Amino acid sequence: MQIAIYAIREAEKWNCYLSLDMRVDLQWWYGRMRKADERAGTPLLVLLSSRVPLGWAVEIQARFQPIPDMDRWERSDWQRFMYQALNPFLLQEPESSRSKWSVLLQGIQVMDGSYLSSLIEKGVVMEWEELVQQAELLIECMAGRALLAGEVEALLGEVAVGTGDWRAAAQLGVLLGRLRLEAGLAQPAPRRGPGWLRRRAMALRCRRCGSEAKSRTACAACGSAACAYCEACLAMGRSRACALLLHGTAGSAVRGTAGGSPTAALGRWGLSAAQSAAAGAALRFLAEPPAGGSAVGATRFLIWAVTGAGKTEMIFPLLQSTLDAGGRVLVAAPRRDVVLELAPRLSKAFPQETVVTLYGGSPERWKRGSITLATTHQLLRFRGAFDLVVIDEIDAFPYHNDPMLDYAAKGACKPGGKYIYLSATPPTPLQREAAAGRLPHAKVPARFHGYPLPVPKKLKMFAVSRCLQEKKLSPLLVRSLSASLRRGAQVFLFVSRIKHIDPILELLRKAIATMPIEGTSSIDPERAGKVMSFRNREIRLLVTTTILERGVTVPKSDVFILDADSELFDEAALIQMAGRAGRSKDDPAGRVVFAAPQWTRCQSSAVRQIKAMNRIAGKGGYLRQVQEVIGK
Repeated sequence: MQIAIYAIREAEKWNCYLSLDMRVDLQWWYGRMRKADERAGTPLLVLLSSRVPLGWAVEIQARFQPIPDMDRWERSDWQRFMYQALNPFLLQEPESSRSKWSVLLQGIQVMDGSYLSSLIEKGVVMEWEELVQQAELLIECMAGRALLAGEVEALLGEVAVGTGDWRAAAQLGVLLGRLRLEAGLAQPAPRRGPGWLRRRAMALRCRRCGSEAKSRTACAACGSAACAYCEACLAMGRSRACALLLHGTAGSAVRGTAGGSPTAALGRWGLSAAQSAAAGAALRFLAEPPAGGSAVGATRFLIWAVTGAGKTEMIFPLLQSTLDAGGRVLVAAPRRDVVLELAPRLSKAFPQETVVTLYGGSPERWKRGSITLATTHQLLRFRGAFDLVVIDEIDAFPYHNDPMLDYAAKGACKPGGKYIYLSATPPTPLQREAAAGRLPHAKVPARFHGYPLPVPKKLKMFAVSRCLQEKKLSPLLVRSLSASLRRGAQVFLFVSRIKHIDPILELLRKAIATMPIEGTSSIDPERAGKVMSFRNREIRLLVTTTILERGVTVPKSDVFILDADSELFDEAALIQMAGRAGRSKDDPAGRVVFAAPQWTRCQSSAVRQIKAMNRIAGKGGYLRQVQEVIGK
């Protein structure tokens, strides 16, 4: 889009402003200046252009430097200023199209107090009281959000009535300091220097997702032949160098209501001793003021809980603490299916609160609630909205190793707000920070039922590729699978590659002909139905990939991981897959088998971490006596 840009003298100093609707700015500044200096011939406001591409205008405003002589500048001086300001951007345009931009230098208007007064008398603005009401409504709707223009219109169309010309209302909100406008992408002007330095200076960053934007295209909205856009967040709407990104404000963060007693947490929410200890530590963290106002280390807390520990229940007292203080909370999960599974649990736990569920295509995307449950991509539409942000499965795809989603999560929290990270397998950097004492944390080393984690066993066999080539499975593997099936277990059989599923299925059905066996993966349109049949024991052995390493609980399960030495299975993946076994209190000692031709560092590390958690749980008194259930 194109936007107006002007300079104005206030308090003996010239400043530069942008405007979505100059009628609003003229009325605003006239009301503040008419008692100051209305002498004819004294420049007060200079309209530099009424239609500059937004990305250009934002950078011109950012680089604006007041000069004392500006009080004496005439129209030709302002034209020279604008030519110098626009030239870096014009050089990016194809030479054949640069001439059309000369019109930007023709519309400069130098206005004194008398000129402004005459414009106001001619009625260049709308009814002011009506505009103020519309601005207040827009400010309320935009609180804690960061939206592109099309999204603003969609928001207002669903939740507001009578907003009229929302751009005029938005401009008044900007002048009031309660809304902020910026371009979708940063558009720095080129600098002199070596070629590599010039290219680095021209790197564009998306202001919505933080990603570097390299693509350019002709743009009908602003007229540029080389308007940059971001590909990283394209699915959320095109963020361009000329796209308006409107920010609302949401105020300062609240603190938790109390330090949090583990006993109280246990009594109110039915938590185990291990869960209560972790929840109590996190509650004390929420009640503390941020150290030195830091937004990095001091505002994060890690709950490192083993698979099956009941992480969701542990966050209930944390959410309640923030809600009791009048705050808003966000629970972010990596995938839509996890969000949909959590939604009814949160609604049941907090029946008096409004729970809003956000994911791609969600019908509630413009609703506002005290509890927001969202996939991490949806956080791109928020800025400073929440007092408490809980990131579930921080190590999982797509959040892990995605700077865009990390950027979105950090932007969603209010200044001084708190983050709670949940994970059974925290990323290595977080583990190091916790070990060094730089990241407050609590470990939950025991599952809710109080039995130790099953420790994986070795099973040496040929690689899957060789088994498929020779068209036969390891007899040892077949015997071990058969033993699990005979004891009544549901068997997860994980493979490293989707292409291995069908041929493995063929061999298994020949080797174990009496059992219903199926396979599924991320590309299987019938995956949900097969998982349900597996839960219902209609399928006894399910061949799958890491798509089912999380979020699936099937009572009385055993886990077999083929090619456990694969480079695609890191320590975290192995632990998560192993975590599918032993989750039921009726079968806490489910079997886990690492089947591979060799033993790797990742397998050793996974076993070591599982044993370490069991030791910590034992020392903490969180474990019951292990019952022998294998073979029953």
